[in-house]
Amino acid sequence: MKAYSVKELLKGNHLLQEVAVNGWVKTFRSNRFIALNDGSTLTNIQCVVDFEKFDEKLLKKINTGAAIKVTGTLVESLGKGQNVEIQANEIKIHGEADPEEYPIQPKKHSLEFLREKAHLRVRTNTFAAVMRVRSALAFAIHKYFRENGFYYFHAPIITGSDAEGAGEMFRVTTLSDKNPKLTEEGEVDYKEDFFGKETNLTVSGQLEAEAYAMALGKVYTFGPTFRAENSNTSRHLAEFWMIEPEMAFYDLDANMDLAEDFIKSVIGYVLEHCQEDLQFLEKRLLDEEKTKPQAQRSDMALIEKLKFVSENSFKRVSYTEAIDILRNSKPNKKKKFQYPIDEWGADLQSEHERFLVEKHFKCPVILFDYPAKIKAFYMRLNEDGKTVRAMDILFPGIGEIVGGSQREERLDVLKQKMADLNIPEEELWWYLDLRKFGTAVHSGFGLGFERLVLFATGMGNIRDVIPFPRTPQNAEF
Repeated sequence: MKAYSVKELLKGNHLLQEVAVNGWVKTFRSNRFIALNDGSTLTNIQCVVDFEKFDEKLLKKINTGAAIKVTGTLVESLGKGQNVEIQANEIKIHGEADPEEYPIQPKKHSLEFLREKAHLRVRTNTFAAVMRVRSALAFAIHKYFRENGFYYFHAPIITGSDAEGAGEMFRVTTLSDKNPKLTEEGEVDYKEDFFGKETNLTVSGQLEAEAYAMALGKVYTFGPTFRAENSNTSRHLAEFWMIEPEMAFYDLDANMDLAEDFIKSVIGYVLEHCQEDLQFLEKRLLDEEKTKPQAQRSDMALIEKLKFVSENSFKRVSYTEAIDILRNSKPNKKKKFQYPIDEWGADLQSEHERFLVEKHFKCPVILFDYPAKIKAFYMRLNEDGKTVRAMDILFPGIGEIVGGSQREERLDVLKQKMADLNIPEEELWWYLDLRKFGTAVHSGFGLGFERLVLFATGMGNIRDVIPFPRTPQNAEF
């Protein structure tokens, strides 16, 4: 007999039919009511057991966490909270779960505790809901780009270049960790290494994506990236996923148009297809907010916040205008910002970005034309010689979620910027070639996938929106 998913059965299309379903036991009450879930939906299906039909030894094995198969008749439920239930005729135990040892018992667990059980935490309602939303977002991303003429490009994970210039990279090597061969200068001789040069895990697929955009027109990457930044915060991971579209013949305005439309589309998809999970996560967030001081509570519920982004036009503001607003703001004048804004050229912090979105403009904001000194070498220099064609998208509750720019397409300007930053031309000779052979205006942006999932689910810590978080001193599982 074909086994149905819990989600299929809850639709009630198989009433009075013999059905089978597999899943994990959430609870087994009074030796009579099994709450079963298979991960296909937030809602459990109730399986009613007539204990006179079943062996007592079998029933003792049906504990929380056990994997079972139930075969029986799907009938209308007389109980509260469900429309249908299964009158069990047969139960098969796939795998037992010792109640003395199984850690995910039906009670409230702290998120910190569940991070220590990352291999099992997805069996809780919270993490199952988060991961279903994550999956829907990933699908929506691919769907959007496919429908808008983009080609999916797989950027290399091992690279010899540092796209961001921060130097916080994980080294990839086969050299001995105890006694590597050294050069005459006493440095590690990477010519003896596997690739014949120093290589690292990528921090971005952007530079390689630019090469493909300059032949295919519009491409995007969606893959893992790595940063060896020693940041133990609720916003940082050492391994995370990035979405990076690159488009030939797009200037900054076209880039901002695309980014806004893209974000609205994928959030709209989740609003349409993940209502049950979003409603659960919203209730969870509201319950959590009640424990916080009034001043720290969010002004918007989760679904309202998602609609706020998907239904509002993004306000476009130059960095210079934003600095003026922040410098003259009450929090800055009353010294309530942790990082006061004194002069033009300051690198904006999350508190500044959130003030602009949540208090001043009260809509998502795109900041553009940043000081060249605080942005990467590949961003196009403006005619004023001090700003670049960069843009960041700011969201309520999270601050920056997208960073992008029009790329510097002029060979002489790019060479000068690299020289100013001591970036050797020989390391990026191929990148410079793109400016020698058929150069053109082009743009792109990067979106940290986990930050998008964080926003869409209302979770407070980025470690709770990726299956197995990698952070300083933590590579468990």
